[in-house]
Amino acid sequence: MFNHRVRYLFDQLINVVFSIILLFIIFGIAIGTVQLFISVWKLLAFEGITGHYIDLIADVLTIYVLIELSRSLVEYFNSHRLRLTFIADAAIVFTIREVMILMFKHEVKPDMLYAFSALLLVLGAIRIGSILVYQREKTIPESSSH
Repeated sequence: MFNHRVRYLFDQLINVVFSIILLFIIFGIAIGTVQLFISVWKLLAFEGITGHYIDLIADVLTIYVLIELSRSLVEYFNSHRLRLTFIADAAIVFTIREVMILMFKHEVKPDMLYAFSALLLVLGAIRIGSILVYQREKTIPESSSH
């Protein structure tokens, strides 16, 4: 009986914490989107070909990372499990964002590029594995109900 109450309290506490985190992420996405639209006017300054495009690209990819993380939290409320697929997507996008920024600024070194490539390979393998595990979990209950 005591374990049941502790488990219920734990689940409720996790729901409250994830709700607060989700609200902050949504708030961050909204602010970031507004700032993104405001920063588009900087592109009209014509400060060379690259201008503020690197900032625009970094901002767009940052918002995408926040969206992927929020999708992970929303999925938690639906299934009470964190889906690794969404987290891996956010990590992959964040890594690609960093590589693009470094390459665009001409600050990338070969050893960093190799490290980022290895990280992307591992994250891609994790993502593929999480998809395969998720598909397997979906088919197991269907086959056991026959």
